[in-house]
Amino acid sequence: MTPADWLLFAAILVLILFSAFFSGSETALTAASKARMHSLEKQGNSRAAMVQRLIRKRDRLIGTLLIGNNLVNILASALATSFFLRLFGEAGIVIATLCMTVIVVIFAEVMPKSWAIAKADQFAIFVAPVVLFFVLALAPFAKFVTWLVKAVLKLFGVTLDDTQDMLSAHEELRGTFEVFHKEGSVIKDDRDRLGGVLDLHELDISDVMVHRTSMVSIDIDQPAEKVITEILDSPYTRIPLWKNASDNIVGILHSKDVLRAIGQGEKPANIDVAKIASAPWFVPETTSLRDQLNAFLRKKAHIAIVVDEYGEVMGLVTLEDILEEIVGDIADEHDVEVSGVSTEPDGSIVVDGSVPIRDLNRALDWNLPDEEATTIAGLVIHAAQMIPEEKQAFTFYGKRFVILKRQKNRITKLRVRNLSG
Repeated sequence: MTPADWLLFAAILVLILFSAFFSGSETALTAASKARMHSLEKQGNSRAAMVQRLIRKRDRLIGTLLIGNNLVNILASALATSFFLRLFGEAGIVIATLCMTVIVVIFAEVMPKSWAIAKADQFAIFVAPVVLFFVLALAPFAKFVTWLVKAVLKLFGVTLDDTQDMLSAHEELRGTFEVFHKEGSVIKDDRDRLGGVLDLHELDISDVMVHRTSMVSIDIDQPAEKVITEILDSPYTRIPLWKNASDNIVGILHSKDVLRAIGQGEKPANIDVAKIASAPWFVPETTSLRDQLNAFLRKKAHIAIVVDEYGEVMGLVTLEDILEEIVGDIADEHDVEVSGVSTEPDGSIVVDGSVPIRDLNRALDWNLPDEEATTIAGLVIHAAQMIPEEKQAFTFYGKRFVILKRQKNRITKLRVRNLSG
C-alpha cells in the first residue's frame, strides 16, 4: 500500500473512534443519574455541572450527538469504499459494505454503548467537556434540525413539549422503588414508606379520615365529672366535644388539660370543660394530605374536624393518620387492637367492610384500585353497582368477593379470595 493508502486507513480508524465516542456519550448522558450528578455538582465537581448543563436541554444534546455520529459514520463509509476500491476494484464496494457494517455495529455501537450503560455516571463525567464543545460548536445546526423535526412531527399531530418529561418524576421514582424491591435491594416496608411519601399529594383528607360514624366524641352538656371519666377511659388523648347535636362540634378536649386542672386542685365536678377545651379547627375534605400535613406542622396542631362543601361534619383527621400513610400503622400501648383482617385456613381473607383499601393493599401487597372508593365495602358496592345481599359473590380485580354480613345498607364483613393463587 502507498503512503496515501495508509493515511486513508488511519483516517477511517479515527472516524470509527469518533463514532464510538458519540454512541457511548449518547447512552451515558441519557442514562446518567440526575440525582447523582446534582449531588456531585453540590460538592464542587465541575464535570458533573457540565453533565447537568447538557441534560437540561436533552433535545439539543441528542441532536448534536446524532449529527456528529452520522457525519463520521457516513464519512468513514465513503473513505472505506474508496480504500477498498483501490485495493480490490469493483468488488471493493461489497467488501467495504460488509467490513464497515461489522466494524461499526461491534466497535462503534454495541461495545461503547454497553460500556456506557454499565458505567453511565463515570462515562458521562469523563466525556462531558468534549461533548459540551461539540454541542456549542454544532448549536446552530442542531437547533435547525430540532426545529425541522418538530415542524414535521406537528404535521402529523405530534407536539413535543420541552417542559414535560415523558414520565413524571413521581412515577419514575415509584418505578425505581418497585425495581429495587423486585431485585431485593429494598424491602417491602421501605418501598411502602417511600411510596407513601409520593402519595401524599395524590390523596385527600377524605381518604384517611375517621368517618363520623366511627368518630369518638363527647356531649359537653353532660356533668363535668362524666365528661372527664369518658375522656380518661378513652384510648385517645384528644376528643371532640359536641353540643345539642353530634355534628355540632364546639371544642377539642385534651386529656393533659384535664389532668393539669386536677393537678392544680380542681375537683372533677367543678372543672369547666368548655373553658379548658380548645377551639375546633375545621378543614375541607378535599384538602390534600401534603397540604394538611404542612398545615398541622405550621399550626403545631394534631387534630382537625373534616367538613364537606356544605359545612357538614364528615369526620376527623389527625397528624397520626397522615403519618401512618407513610410509615404504616402506628400502635402504642393505649391503642384499641382492631385489625379488621384475618387469614382463614383455606387461604381466603375475611375483612371488615370498613377496612381502607390502601391498608389492605399495603398489608397484603395487593393492587386493588382506591380511586373511586376508600373502604373495601365501598369498592365492592362501586364495582357491583348495587348494594349486595349476604352470601352474594362477585369476581373483579382478580379477586373473589363474598358478602358475609350486612347491616341495613352497610357491608360489615366479607371474604376475599385471590384468584391468581
